[in-house]
Amino acid sequence: MSTEIIFNVDVRERTGKGGAREARRQGLVPGVLYGGGKDPVAISLRLNEVIKAINTGQLRSSTATLIHKGEKQLVIPQDIQMHPVSDQPVHIDLYRVDETQKIKVEVAVHFVGEEKSPGLKRGGALNVVRHTVELLVPAGNIPDSLEADVSTLNIGDNVKISDIALPGDAEPTITDRDFTIATIAGRVATAEPAEGEEVDPDAVEATAQQGDE
Repeated sequence: MSTEIIFNVDVRERTGKGGAREARRQGLVPGVLYGGGKDPVAISLRLNEVIKAINTGQLRSSTATLIHKGEKQLVIPQDIQMHPVSDQPVHIDLYRVDETQKIKVEVAVHFVGEEKSPGLKRGGALNVVRHTVELLVPAGNIPDSLEADVSTLNIGDNVKISDIALPGDAEPTITDRDFTIATIAGRVATAEPAEGEEVDPDAVEATAQQGDE
């Protein structure tokens, strides 16, 4: 499961730009809470808690818990605006969810077994086509990351989404093909398929990326 992110929030009496500026003057981050069949609510979050959440690297791909006067609400971040100069958070939009509600999230892919890969030992290169995969998964069961094992791959082999273990209640949002996550490419690669072989668009993209390096 993802690292727990908690925001202690207050409801803002003033809304609009004036209320947002006032919140920032007080060292808070203005935000709006949407969804769940309820009206939007203007809120203020603690700046240090928002920065801490951003620094986890998981804020955009996990749920967070809002706490207001002892009551808790599970949310998913929808949008985070950063100041162009200070790079500090200046506004955040949050969306109400429950643990069983399926949501779309981008989950990072981590590669393991590179030191054992026969193809990499022969001088091949790991060409990553997708650093993240969009999943449809219950809000209460978002994985921290997905693991792609390349330890047995040789030059010309690849890792597809079907090779990656997903939580039982999660599925990729791309369902029309078994798409490629990464390939082991040699020093010279070609995008031309063999006779009678179908072209994998993700593999072609990986080949093109290697040619640009």
